[in-house]
Amino acid sequence: MSQQLAVGIDIGGTNTKFGIVDRRGNILCQDRMSTKAHEEVTMFLAELHERLSKLIDQVGGIEHIKGIGVGAPNGNYYTGNIEYAPNLRWRGIIPLAQMLQDLFGLPAVLTNDANAAALGEMTYGSARGMKDFITITLGTGVGSGIVANGQLIYGHDGFAGELGHIIVVPGGRLHPGTGMHGSLEAYASATGVTNTALELLESRPDEPSVLRNHKKEEIDSKVIYEAAIKGDKLAIEIYEFTGRILGEALANFVMFSSPEAIVLFGGLTQAGDLIMRPVRHHMEKNLLPIFQNKVKLVFSELRESDAAILGASAMAWEMKD
Repeated sequence: MSQQLAVGIDIGGTNTKFGIVDRRGNILCQDRMSTKAHEEVTMFLAELHERLSKLIDQVGGIEHIKGIGVGAPNGNYYTGNIEYAPNLRWRGIIPLAQMLQDLFGLPAVLTNDANAAALGEMTYGSARGMKDFITITLGTGVGSGIVANGQLIYGHDGFAGELGHIIVVPGGRLHPGTGMHGSLEAYASATGVTNTALELLESRPDEPSVLRNHKKEEIDSKVIYEAAIKGDKLAIEIYEFTGRILGEALANFVMFSSPEAIVLFGGLTQAGDLIMRPVRHHMEKNLLPIFQNKVKLVFSELRESDAAILGASAMAWEMKD
């Protein structure tokens, strides 16, 4: 029987999404469940097995499935383990790939969620046909995946590519999750944009802005975007500042691996030119001439709601028969 389908599972801190995907990137069926409802990973897997088995039956049975790909926080491709994930309830080292293999009788492979996104872009998205590119996810945090010579870079221990945690402002803003100061994620994530807004509003009490019509707790990246498109100078400056920091970081990444493209993904990209204009300007400005005007900055072609499942499923096609 031809194995033309793959399972993609995306384990997030709050919810887990999973689905069955064909080789063209069509999600034939999908479902979701709560991750944090289960204190024990065995109980989580029991519910996942029950729900996913129904989907497998819908597509004609397990003989059609090539394998299972999983994206998860702190997922280690080499070991198949989730290792000390800070935003999951299950502590320590979880041999997740092996547990799934035992449950379903299918080969299973695991990586972190940002690496899965890079594989999704290479298989189904903006990076089809590319052998050298970087994906950057700009959401609540900043994730990344680096592909060089057609292969995802995992490093010697499976954890390479944490570009969101490089230091861009030495001694800068505290990142509460890691305790580090001045990391890219502290500035270029949706959370970082919100913090920039709050800092500017506080440090310039006399500067007018429609953002002052909102309580502090109401200010988020959506409110800032709406203010910026109405021409609010402070909101536009927030994007200029964020774009400068991100652009300077991207220049470093380009000179490190000389990618053909950088694929940007996630909620912050919805600000479009407000953020992309300063990002592009500051990236090019900080590149050596041999790197200038060579690297494409592109948005992901994958629907945000589908990308995690697609990215995880892409790993299954790489499995040897």
